[in-house]
Amino acid sequence: MIALPPSHNLGYNFPGLKQAGKESGLPMRQGFDNNKYIELQAEHIRERINQFGGKLYLEFGGKLFDDYHASRVLPGFEPDTKISMLRSMKDDVEIVIAINANDIERSKVRGDLGITYAEDVLRLMDIFRSMGFMIGSVVITRYANQPDADLFRKRLTAMGITSYLHYPIPGYPNDIDFIVSDEGFGKNDFIETTRPLVVVTAPGPGSGKMATCLSQLYHENKRGVKAGYAKYETFPVWNLPLSHPVNIAYEAATADLDDDNIIDPFHLEAYGQTTVNYNRDVEIFPVLRTTMERISGECPYQSPTDMGVNMAGLAICDDDACREAGKNEIVRRYFATAEELKRTGNGEEALEKIERLMNKAAVTPNLSPARSAALLKEETTGAPAGAMVLPNGRVVTGKTGNLLGAASALLMNALKGVADVDDELRVISDEVLEPICHLKTAHLKSRNPRLHSDETLLALSISSVNNPLAEKLIDNADKLRGCDAYFSVIISAADEKLYRTLGINVCCEPKYEQHRFYHK
Repeated sequence: MIALPPSHNLGYNFPGLKQAGKESGLPMRQGFDNNKYIELQAEHIRERINQFGGKLYLEFGGKLFDDYHASRVLPGFEPDTKISMLRSMKDDVEIVIAINANDIERSKVRGDLGITYAEDVLRLMDIFRSMGFMIGSVVITRYANQPDADLFRKRLTAMGITSYLHYPIPGYPNDIDFIVSDEGFGKNDFIETTRPLVVVTAPGPGSGKMATCLSQLYHENKRGVKAGYAKYETFPVWNLPLSHPVNIAYEAATADLDDDNIIDPFHLEAYGQTTVNYNRDVEIFPVLRTTMERISGECPYQSPTDMGVNMAGLAICDDDACREAGKNEIVRRYFATAEELKRTGNGEEALEKIERLMNKAAVTPNLSPARSAALLKEETTGAPAGAMVLPNGRVVTGKTGNLLGAASALLMNALKGVADVDDELRVISDEVLEPICHLKTAHLKSRNPRLHSDETLLALSISSVNNPLAEKLIDNADKLRGCDAYFSVIISAADEKLYRTLGINVCCEPKYEQHRFYHK
């Protein structure tokens, strides 16, 4: 395991930022042309629709929106870029949401949202409809009379939502003779669709998106309708090198799924061109190719790379900026996994894999000067501390005080930094803070009187009524989006949630402030 020694190097030039001046206030360096990407991607998908005679089933891997991983490793990529791209052609788009009946039965939860996959289906439908998309239906895959799946389907029907059932297929995906038969795909419900582009998405992995697409191809072919299948995965980026930090960062992000980036051997053999794909797509491709040949008589793809439609690599406008962003993301994943291991005892293999990836990318846990600054602040004050790199490359710190915790103090100092307010000025008076601290301990029975960062932000908002400086700090909060904050201990869930709401990347040393067995 990589050691985590404290470092006292407080350099202020943060890799990946423009170096026009430490106090220039310039935005973080952009490496990705978002507008170009939307244009290229929409055009390429339209070409693929036409290739198949006007009907395409597009398996959508990853997140359709709120793709913060992509925005971190491709600076300039907006979190909602993919859904914006689809909105540019929404009159041709119909969305089908797939959910695995087994995930309904066991109440599988999305770790990032804390809600079940079943609830997330409804959430996704609300979001897509609010954006003007046509939501065709929900398909419940691997259905085998699971009671909770039946209840969920009744719930959908009561809401006026059309649903379909797809069943487990013995021998899937290898017994192609059975799969491509009336007892295999033919047993599944045919999903009625009306638009040229059918986007198949899901709450998470393992929902049966690819099988849903192939089942539809089988049924369309039986009805004499020509249709095609393609896959939209942003990562790995097929036309970036295997060793590119952006692709390595994807491996780090999926370390717990045992995904590996590899050279696509089928593409290399067919075209003599080196491209990058990931192991599961390469492993399944021979089966997929044969399945498509059985369904429609031919497979238009020579490789998994052919099968994809991702144009992200063609929209990179500053490769150095994306390389630096990828390296920082690898380190963030390292700390997130180390923290998860400390919290739960799970993730040792994933952490070891990320350590190997860090060596491959030639980065260490000390990549960001914020970590060094946070550890030094803790060493000098004897209490938990934090540090943040501001957009202009300046590093600010926050220490644990009597009224504010380290996360709150850091947030205040960072807001002062981006608002160009003197560090020494007190923006929130003790007269405002002390009654809140008293309320927490005397009436809410908290043992910790210090304010969390969300409570501090509310106190700042109250102060803004009579204090123009407080209002100025609040008005500049958006400037912290994309900044990196490091803490010398694992911070509270409340603090981490507020930081993430503000768009601040958070890393914590894998240790608790206090030695005890139960931590909130």
